[in-house]
This record gives sequence, structure tokens and C-alpha cells, in this order.
Amino acid sequence: MSSPIPSTPRFFWGDQPEEAEFYASQGIKHQQSFYQSPYGRIFTQSFHPIDRGMGEDVPIKGVVFMTHGYGSDTSWLFQTTAIAYATWGYAVYCADLLGHGRSDGIPGYIGDFEAVASASLSFFLSVRKDPVYADLPAFLFGESMGGAVTLLMCLQSPPDAWTGVILSAPLLIMLEDRKPSKLRLLLFGLLFGIAETWQAMPNKGVQNLFRDPDRVRIIRANPRQYTGIPRVGTVREIVRICEYLQESFTTVTVPFLTVHGTADGMTAPEGSKMLFEKAQSKDKSLILYEGFYHSLIQGESEENRKRVLGDMREWIDERIKRYSCGIAKTVKAEEVGVATVSASDKQ
Repeated sequence: MSSPIPSTPRFFWGDQPEEAEFYASQGIKHQQSFYQSPYGRIFTQSFHPIDRGMGEDVPIKGVVFMTHGYGSDTSWLFQTTAIAYATWGYAVYCADLLGHGRSDGIPGYIGDFEAVASASLSFFLSVRKDPVYADLPAFLFGESMGGAVTLLMCLQSPPDAWTGVILSAPLLIMLEDRKPSKLRLLLFGLLFGIAETWQAMPNKGVQNLFRDPDRVRIIRANPRQYTGIPRVGTVREIVRICEYLQESFTTVTVPFLTVHGTADGMTAPEGSKMLFEKAQSKDKSLILYEGFYHSLIQGESEENRKRVLGDMREWIDERIKRYSCGIAKTVKAEEVGVATVSASDKQ
């Protein structure tokens, strides 16, 4: 007799408590909405620190804009990173990439990396330019493929838009055994776009992605995670954008921190090394974690996770001291004048 298949929990923390109670217990005010970008509607979330006892807004030191990785979204374990930053005193905004989560697009399909980056950037800049945040430090954060999107957003942004950038295991160089053959891409290209959304690329599986088996079970329970075979156009774009970003490393001047596990089975640590070596930034940091896997925050052991988050907190708090002139202010999330639609309004 086979054992029953466990039901998918409502939230990553389980079926209870309800969302409002959970976020309040974390010292967080949480909001969801949809933003109409020039390239499609995207699902967004914000996390603001509050006093756990009184539930009142507390002063924030800066704003962080976060981007998730391939196949993921902002509403499952990824948001634990957003919650961590919010508890450190930062307002955090996240957006599901087009083709991911609750944003518009074909699930798992990225046919134009620039458009995908521009959609999220449009939302991030609308928040960043709001008068309540305009005088505060602002940072971009990207994880895995979201690291590539984040670096591209940085290159697309106006000068001095960002105080700094944080990259976690960014996809900047594909591992050799993950690259599709040039012949396969050529053959699909000869179909003149017909194969763009086909789920036809080799799925070689992933080694050294998540270390903690309990976290793996939670990650796999994500009801919005894309688990299908990689689409032709998505893989083609990833190959192209990695090459483009490598050629653009020397134009990077923003302060940044990039972190990578040396045993990463998804993205090459050499990408973080090359960015660190070639970037023209005067303030740049690279941390390599010996033996750590790809998912440094969501998939590692609790001890390793705390180590990575501790290094990120030390880096961003130090940049606040260097670049903010001691500015901190109380901001009510509802005061931010972003053109959004309530998440409950989406049909």
C-alpha cells in the first residue's frame, strides 16, 4: 500500500498562521499588488519593518529591491531573504519576473532578457524615485538568474540610481555541462521562432543546488514554481545574456558585493570572480564560501545560512554608514505613490 501524498501547504511556513499574523510575528508589514509595466503586468510585494510589540512603523535605513532566480517567484522561500533585510531596518520591494509566479507571460519563458529586466526595473525605479525614498540609499539584490537580471538592470539604470548591488550566486557564466550545444540552438533557430516556447531543451538535472533536505521539501512544495522542461527561447537568452554581461563587466562602477559557493552546481563561481576582477568599481567585494552549494540562503544549513546573511548584513550596513550621511526616516508603506492594483483585484 502506497503512502498518501502530502498536501501542498498554503504557505511556506505551513497552513497556519494566516499571513497577517505570520508577518506581524516577524516584525513585518507586508503588502501585495500588481504593477503595469510597459512589457506586461508584474506581481509585486513589499516588506516594511515594524515594532513587534506596538505594530507601529519604525525608521528605515534604506530600500532594497530584490529579484528571484529561474523558475522561482517572490512568494515562497525567497521571501525569507526579504524578511531578513526588513528586520535589519530596510524597506524591501520584490517583483515576480515576467514568465514567473503571478506575473504575465508564459511560465518559464524569457524571450527577451532586456524586456524582462526593464519590466522589473520600471517598478523598482517608480518606487526608488518616490519622494518618501528619494533621499535614502537604495540597493539592488539578485539571486542566481536574478543576479544576471539585476546586473542588467543596473546597466540599464540612470547614473547614481543605486547605492550598491548585492549578488547571490549570480548566473554570469554557465557551467560547461549546463550549456546547450551550438548545433541544437542553430537547428531551433532555423525554425524562425516557431520553437521559441517549446519545452525541448535538455534537462540535465542539478547537483549541489540545495544542501538541507528539509528545505528541499519546502521548496518543491511551491505551487508557483516552474518545474517543466526548459524552453528553447529561455535557454537561448540565458546563453546570450551571459556573454553580453561578461563583455560589460568593465563598465560596472557601482559598489557591489557578490557571494558564491565553491561547490555550486548551477552557476559558475568563476562568474563572480571575473566580475570582481574586471569591474571598475572602487568599492567591490567578493566572498567565496568553500564547499557551499548554489542556494546560499534558501537551501543551505541554518548555520551556513546565518553566515551568509551575516556577511550581507555587515556589507550593506557598512555602505549605509559610508554613503547615507546618517539619514533614517519612518516611512508608511501606504504613502508610496506607486501605480499599483491590489493583488485581490487580479482575475
